[in-house]
Amino acid sequence: MLIHIKNMVCDRCKMIVGQQLESLGFTVKLVALGQAEVTPEPTEEQLQMIAANLKVSGFELISKEMDKTVEAIKNVVVELVHHSDLSEIKVSYSDLIASKLGKDYAHLSRLFSNSQDTTIERFIIGQKVEKIKELLEYGELNLNEIAYQMGYSSSAHLSAQFKSITGLTPSQYKTNKFKSRKSLDRL
Repeated sequence: MLIHIKNMVCDRCKMIVGQQLESLGFTVKLVALGQAEVTPEPTEEQLQMIAANLKVSGFELISKEMDKTVEAIKNVVVELVHHSDLSEIKVSYSDLIASKLGKDYAHLSRLFSNSQDTTIERFIIGQKVEKIKELLEYGELNLNEIAYQMGYSSSAHLSAQFKSITGLTPSQYKTNKFKSRKSLDRL
């Protein structure tokens, strides 16, 4: 049975979910962002037990089709922004999301906006800003390199978007003692 899970944003999340499901006696066939496949098929009582165990670690089971789709959109965006080289992406985010989910982007966009009170585009920008904060804190890349890696046309474009979201320029953020990064599942 394929179980859909909210708030899975990284490899560590996949590991934790897999371990929790195995500790409940299930054989885990697959764990991916937002889902896990287990055998045998859990009963309703076991699903409630899974939900309670996952909730302790900040995860939630998803049962509504709309929620599954919204979570799938979030997982595609997180995978793109945090685990891909955006400089290599040659198609629009909307085309990429639509093709990955096999659905019309206009439908996905409406669904996401109605559910999340923000647009997919704003969600992508928020994810990119958090990734930029991370890269700035590492200090391994200069702003031009970060802009290139994150798929921006220039460091000026990155800086303008970063400031519109955070209220700080990237250099102000870098020198600020009190960094304000958000966890990916809170965006």
